[in-house]
Amino acid sequence: MQRIRLRYTKRGRLRFTSHRDFQRAFERALRRAEVPMAYSAGFTPHPKVSYANAAPTGTGSEAEFLEIALTEPRDPDTLCALLDASLPDGLDITDAVEARTSGLADRLTASVWEMRLDGVPFEEAEKAVAGFLGAETVEVQRRTKNGMRTFDARAAVAGLEAVDPGADRPGDKPCAILRLVVRHVTPAVRPDDVLSGLRVVADLAPPVPAAVTRLAQGLFDEESGTVTDPLAPDREAAPAVLLTATGTAVATAPEGAGSA
Repeated sequence: MQRIRLRYTKRGRLRFTSHRDFQRAFERALRRAEVPMAYSAGFTPHPKVSYANAAPTGTGSEAEFLEIALTEPRDPDTLCALLDASLPDGLDITDAVEARTSGLADRLTASVWEMRLDGVPFEEAEKAVAGFLGAETVEVQRRTKNGMRTFDARAAVAGLEAVDPGADRPGDKPCAILRLVVRHVTPAVRPDDVLSGLRVVADLAPPVPAAVTRLAQGLFDEESGTVTDPLAPDREAAPAVLLTATGTAVATAPEGAGSA
């Protein structure tokens, strides 16, 4: 059984699709592309698709991930192109690798978010960010299926900065962009929770809903404060292919790999 890991996006109006909407669209794309899917056992078999940490409905994303299991081997790049062509514009497959390591979900420990605050002056956003980062705790509330829950939104934030959009600013209207790095903790801290925290510490209240996009997710590097590509270990574990003098392709073990 071959496993393929895919990165996909939610862009434009498709950011309003729910996770179930995407699941249905993706399973239709698998059928259109004639992907030899492995299925679960039991009375109601389902394609073996594992989704990891999907973005909330209403937020855009450039970095969603899933894994599929195949009964026959396929070239990841070819599969990527076929699936992308079978999905609507906005739900785009942007990368595919063969799974050669374990624990994809374990490598999704943080996300990088961008929040566009139309109607908020950059200076006001910068002041609010300073207040948020200077606080030891920032308690916010969120309604859950079990009622209102209070939790600390500050502890999960590994980085937060205000960015002046400059020439990207539409006309003379004020606008600020926030770049946010959030660790994946329990309970999960979402971008809207951080916006609630900015309202608590600095009374920052955008006049229109923020446009939120996930730019990346992966393993958080504590030393550099960056989020790394979760598919990189699979690429690094792939055998290199060399051409001999006769033009024959020969696979070699990845650098650093030991012999069996």
